[in-house]
Amino acid sequence: MKLATQIDGRHAAGISDAVREPVHSRSIEMQGYKRNDGLYEVEGRLLDRKPHDFLPLIHSGRSVPAHEPIHEMVVRVVYDERLVVRAINSTTSAAPYANCHQGGQALQSVVGLAMTKGWSKEIKKRLGGSRCCTHLMELLIPMATTAFQSLSTDSRSQPERVDVTGRPLKIDSCFAYGAHGELVQREWPEFFRPAKPYAQ
Repeated sequence: MKLATQIDGRHAAGISDAVREPVHSRSIEMQGYKRNDGLYEVEGRLLDRKPHDFLPLIHSGRSVPAHEPIHEMVVRVVYDERLVVRAINSTTSAAPYANCHQGGQALQSVVGLAMTKGWSKEIKKRLGGSRCCTHLMELLIPMATTAFQSLSTDSRSQPERVDVTGRPLKIDSCFAYGAHGELVQREWPEFFRPAKPYAQ
């Protein structure tokens, strides 16, 4: 059976037009900066709210009124052109328990780590479990992508990064740069590889 070229995403995923009631809201915002000292900085902000009053599972935590922040946390990472973390800090403005504000101390263990291949795995290894606030760890992982994107303006003037064979590192780094795609076929035809047919 051949796959259809276009599928209604709602029905394909089993999503109907059922009436929905909001129960939780999480927003994540990230911003990259170029600093005047030659370094770069990426800032990530996480905000959790509920449309109703929230009482933590352990009643020693604070009761949070509806629409007020349950979690409001910021992580700032300073890094260089090689994506190596030079400094990091965090701020917790809102959290359900008093000791949550100490949950960012372990972030210092990532100083010196490069936000490149293996970043997510290494972050979970160093900060997983009770070592660090889970929300700060989860916020830190996708900040690597924002950090990389923040270098893109300066990197346009630099030579294309390649491996030992001369193959650009961009190839197969995402769907658009897939070796089987039109972009690679046009820009680097010598590295183009036709896609294998899907199993029928």
